[in-house]
Amino acid sequence: MYDVMAIGNALVDHEYVLSDAALEDTGLTKGNMTLSELHEQQELLAFLALAEIKSAKQAGGGSAANTMFAYASLGGKPFYACRVGDDKPGQFYLQDLHQAGVATSDKSIHAGGVTGTCVVAITDDGERTMQTYLGTSSEITADNVDFDALTEANWLYIEGYLGMSASIQPAMAQLQQQAAANDAKIAVSFADPAVVRFAKDGLLNMLGNKVEVIFCNSEEARLFTGEEPIKSTAQALLDHCRIAVVTDGANGAVIAQKSDTDAQVSFYEVATPKVTDVIDTNGAGDNYAGAFLYALAQGYSLPECGRLASEVAAQIIQQFGPRLESQDYKDIAHRVLSV
Repeated sequence: MYDVMAIGNALVDHEYVLSDAALEDTGLTKGNMTLSELHEQQELLAFLALAEIKSAKQAGGGSAANTMFAYASLGGKPFYACRVGDDKPGQFYLQDLHQAGVATSDKSIHAGGVTGTCVVAITDDGERTMQTYLGTSSEITADNVDFDALTEANWLYIEGYLGMSASIQPAMAQLQQQAAANDAKIAVSFADPAVVRFAKDGLLNMLGNKVEVIFCNSEEARLFTGEEPIKSTAQALLDHCRIAVVTDGANGAVIAQKSDTDAQVSFYEVATPKVTDVIDTNGAGDNYAGAFLYALAQGYSLPECGRLASEVAAQIIQQFGPRLESQDYKDIAHRVLSV
């Protein structure tokens, strides 16, 4: 019924354009995600209002949701497990996914809960810095997961942010066991340097004995492995997966693959398309993973997967918001993969 089942935090993004000085005044760490309580999110919003900095865009967000949005827009059939409140932001969030072809379950809606929000601060260099109030998403449990969706899926996709959530760990273990029983492959995205810094044990739980694919950027890879050269980080990640995909912004990406039959490792380097005007990097890694996973599920070679993913991510960073129009994804795939 579905190609892939994903699980992640459900968040409505509110994007703001800030100077570096204004960002420094917020106290947030540039380029990272910071978790907050409701009152801290309200204080940040009050600061932005007082500074007369208005929201540039509201959009459905959440790392795995962005990935599944890209996957569906390219023609795949994804299912997304999450938890939202029975409120207007929650309705907006789920409707946004449904319109793109991402299936969800009524189990995702928690009566009385408050849908999570993410304040995304975009500086002049296009870097995204985030403060996240998880809301009811922080309490996601097995009750919010439709395990039947994984029965026929070929992939299980897990976002790294869930490593910070204690409540989801029993459901995560159940999903991993079910994936193994159904021969579904597992892909994990590290999602953010903060996840590696503060929730590495949670990431290791996700990775279990080994998964099929790890997606991460070069900073996350270095933090996780302790290695420095990007190729060395990719090789070190193969202790936890069969395919490691490490992106490095304008420097391109390195894909490492371990052979099924022996210890031989193959490396592929994929260049990043030249982008002259970086507007907003929010969602770039999520979309990269979605496009890569879609091409991989369709049987394309790893270099082809990387080229599609790079082209999609390059387009994302030239606009505000973490998602393209659905047709834009198809146009890129037609150009890159001739489909």
